[in-house]
Amino acid sequence: MTKLNELGLAGARDALRAGETTSRELTEACLTAIDEADVLNAFVHKTPELALERAAAADQRLAAGDAPAMCGLPIGIKDLFCTKGVASQAGSRILEGFLPEYESTVSQNLADAGAVMLGKLNMDEFAMGSSNETSVYGNAVNPWRRGNDDTPLTPGGSSGGSAAAVAADLCLAATGTDTGGSIRQPAAFTGTVGIKPTYGRCSRWGIVAFASSLDQAGPMTKSVRDAAIMLEAMCGHDPKDSTSADLPVPDFEAALTGDIRGRKIGIPKEYRMDGMPDEIEALWQEGIAMMKDAGAEIVDISLPHTKYALPAYYVIAPAEASSNLARYDGVRYGHRARLEQGDGITEMYEKTRAEGFGPEVQRRVMIGTYVLSAGFYDAYYNRARRVRTLIKRDFEQVFDQGIDAILTPATPSSAFGLGEMTDADPVAMYLNDIFTVTVNLAGLPGVAVPTGVDHQGLPLGLQLIGQPWAEAELLSAAWRLEQSAGFVAKPGKWW
Repeated sequence: MTKLNELGLAGARDALRAGETTSRELTEACLTAIDEADVLNAFVHKTPELALERAAAADQRLAAGDAPAMCGLPIGIKDLFCTKGVASQAGSRILEGFLPEYESTVSQNLADAGAVMLGKLNMDEFAMGSSNETSVYGNAVNPWRRGNDDTPLTPGGSSGGSAAAVAADLCLAATGTDTGGSIRQPAAFTGTVGIKPTYGRCSRWGIVAFASSLDQAGPMTKSVRDAAIMLEAMCGHDPKDSTSADLPVPDFEAALTGDIRGRKIGIPKEYRMDGMPDEIEALWQEGIAMMKDAGAEIVDISLPHTKYALPAYYVIAPAEASSNLARYDGVRYGHRARLEQGDGITEMYEKTRAEGFGPEVQRRVMIGTYVLSAGFYDAYYNRARRVRTLIKRDFEQVFDQGIDAILTPATPSSAFGLGEMTDADPVAMYLNDIFTVTVNLAGLPGVAVPTGVDHQGLPLGLQLIGQPWAEAELLSAAWRLEQSAGFVAKPGKWW
């Protein structure tokens, strides 16, 4: 029999509606699983009292008969989302002790829908990383293993805690954020589903900023149907966020027809990278065949400026980070360094930021400050912005040709071992985002769907990229891919 914490959102919702279980029972099952999985280091701030309080309120709403789809469902919240009265550190020492007096719009939307917050999830510091190895809390660990090898693997980043928690059935679903692939890459590494919606679909208010023109929240779930249910609850216009789109939110679950007959699926030639593993290429070909069998028309397309995406991203994102992280100065909240006699305000800033920020954040702040400095602004930042415009235009031209969605690999490999890439050139780590950053630069929706395993038994995913604001159609195509792939593998429990 399936344990309650192993249910997905749709299954748990239906069980609640049928009176087969209660929100309290679901929540207690997840809290027990969380306590048994400390070795995964996925949950970093547990909130059992708050969870049981919300579960009780949800059970009352369910009994009254007017509860939304997410009511009573236990989820995890990435530590980047501010949660009232609950530690919100963005995985950084510099925000140690910060207890917000307000709730992020996305987490408030979920709470209003009756979702039960189990706690806060591990992540790369300020969402800067692709392996969850830059967190002040220590590494999050992937519940998957390579065969009988007990080497701890990365769950991906920056939403590594979210991915690990969902894959290990510690929660039914989790929030993530995606700046350059931080939902889709960890989803692919853990055999889960992750969608980054169109920029502006989910409010950024109350989410600790990394790169404001790229950041976007989204759900990480056990299935495409679950992603549709949770995304609808997360979305909505927010006047507190000037980039929030004032558009109606579709019924994403109702759109899951899976009927892609006659739809044109683009296959970009530029995503066939030198040195791409044969297993990734084979997976991609299988995905193409599945879409074709489902009645889609496969069209070869070109996105010529893709090769400039990573360099442009690693100029724009650090530049915005340098600006956004200037506010962490030890004055108003968070960590403040101990000062020596005679130290002034400058020394306080320097010592606080040196102690509070980890090496990767320091690296990106310095890169960002450099590319924004007077002598290099045009050479780097403005040039990267022009490249971004060209990348966006590539997609627009493809969609103008009638392409409905684009199918690509989600990652260049399966999950790698913790520590295997941290000592190498940082650029090697940055290459993990090679298939995902274009989507952020263009502001498009993208979803990662698990579709197979590699020779080591580790999950692999494919990515579908959709037209702006077409999450409903994108999720329907992703649901068809999920059904065709039939991915049901789960990590063996070793923790």
